Amino acid sequence: MVKIKLSKRQDEILEIVKQNGPITGKEIADKLSLSRAALRPDLAILTMSGNIDARPRVGYFYNDKFKVKRQAEKVLHHSVNNYKAHPIVVGKSTSVYDAIVQLFLEDVGTLYAVDSDGHLAGVISRKDLLRASLGNQNLSELPVSVIMTRMPNIITIYPEETLLEAAKKMIQNHIDSLPVVREADEQKNTYLLVGRITKTTITKAYLEMMDEKSD
Repeated sequence: MVKIKLSKRQDEILEIVKQNGPITGKEIADKLSLSRAALRPDLAILTMSGNIDARPRVGYFYNDKFKVKRQAEKVLHHSVNNYKAHPIVVGKSTSVYDAIVQLFLEDVGTLYAVDSDGHLAGVISRKDLLRASLGNQNLSELPVSVIMTRMPNIITIYPEETLLEAAKKMIQNHIDSLPVVREADEQKNTYLLVGRITKTTITKAYLEMMDEKSD
């Protein structure tokens, strides 16, 4: 769909179609006291942009899917920085037992391991902890550094990237959250952990905007 800024007349036509559709071109023209010929360019633009649809012998009708798509686009093009949450972190020497306790106390699905400088060292998921707990190892003595995912296998996102980019990364990599980072040292491939973004966060952002639009 083409995103086009509508004129005042096109806004009026859109409102007529929204309130009265399906409606014929002649009926729209009558309501505006214009000829059908005068309206043709406007109707063509509204149809091409996806605001309205047309069916032979039925007329023009408002495209509800267009509105939903546009609202979704607005949400998804917001920056991650506006929606990132506080990351739940543990030291990379933290025991698996303590990490499990932390995970359930914070009610999250992912923990982030950091080094002494606060740089992202690893990611620990529920699956990682479950896998470790199924063995016969002493979880109080096993550090999370043994089971965590390390760089360069950690999928990250920057604060200035969009929610759409975050969603794509999560879907493509089959993960539920991303660490939000800033580069600390590009040559050493080190990152400062500044937040987290999850599928739930993106869903909530979308629902909040939908609620605002319906008020």
